Amino acid sequence: MSLDFHYLIRRSLSPTVLPMNIAKAVRMALSALLFSIFISGASVTTGFAADGMTTYSFQADGLACPFCAYGIEKRVQKLDGVVSVSTDIASGKVIIDVQSETELKEAAVNEAVNKAGFTMRSFKKE
Repeated sequence: MSLDFHYLIRRSLSPTVLPMNIAKAVRMALSALLFSIFISGASVTTGFAADGMTTYSFQADGLACPFCAYGIEKRVQKLDGVVSVSTDIASGKVIIDVQSETELKEAAVNEAVNKAGFTMRSFKKE
């Protein structure tokens, strides 16, 4: 059985299928717009620090885009006591806010960053 590409093209442009193609094109355009807005910022934040929080920071080697930052933030956010994680992609600095009664262990953060595919250096409590 051979495929008739002309038939497929005519079928995809038919009035019954065309509205679905327009809806798909609109969804794709909105996705592209949201993606461009997301990558245009140099800083990605997953939460906000409040009073009574303890802040830690470290440098992450290899950050190149918001998706890199998101990968680190997603892993670090899973650690116990973490309230928010923000990343400055340009400088590679990652800031972690934890509950004041929580002591964040460097080894745990290092493991999370390594699992995300990056290298952590200069971990410190601020």
